[in-house]
Amino acid sequence: MGRGTTAPAVLPAPPAPSVFALLERLTATGERVMLGLTGPPGVGKTTYAASLVESWQQGGHRRAATVGLDGFHLGNETLAARGLADVKGAPETFDVDGFVALLRRLRAADEGAVPVPGFDRSREQTVPAATSVPATVELVVVEGNYLLLDGPWRPVRGLLDAVWFLDLRDDVRQTRLVDRHVAHGRTRAEAVAWVRRSDEPNARLVAASRTRADATVDVLCG
Repeated sequence: MGRGTTAPAVLPAPPAPSVFALLERLTATGERVMLGLTGPPGVGKTTYAASLVESWQQGGHRRAATVGLDGFHLGNETLAARGLADVKGAPETFDVDGFVALLRRLRAADEGAVPVPGFDRSREQTVPAATSVPATVELVVVEGNYLLLDGPWRPVRGLLDAVWFLDLRDDVRQTRLVDRHVAHGRTRAEAVAWVRRSDEPNARLVAASRTRADATVDVLCG
């Protein structure tokens, strides 16, 4: 675990006292802390990150912010030109260099505010400078599928103080994915096909990286 702390094997969810005790140990130095949340598609990383930040700030702590890997999806035209449109969401369909560059800026914490891109699921497009992380932010929660991968992704792990792996039963996670794709315009048959062809290979790749995490969060355990 980063900064000399030791995480339990499994952390409870949603955010609980033991989770905040761990965060307080991480932030005890007063320096900015970069916490990664990873896990397979559909596990609920964005939701958990938002809940963690909201609860942390409501508890009287200093400011926190979330940063999502989804803001670094390559554009649809770029994916089409590279023959990657049918595997959008795979590691090679992200701007990993841009993501690493952002994390380095956030790690340095020497700018007034760092712009952060977002992602509009309704249009399947990134949104430049959708938000920003001010210098006053104490805790940056970074969420994304591929925080623990090797190869061009390896620098990501070194820029994070700790990474928690979110876990969820496959049947629940796959149902969530299908429902998400349907909500954004696919037929149910198309959604099921996409999950099988694209999301699940990515999920297996992510699962293989979980041994590099500092802790596991069972998102169905309260």
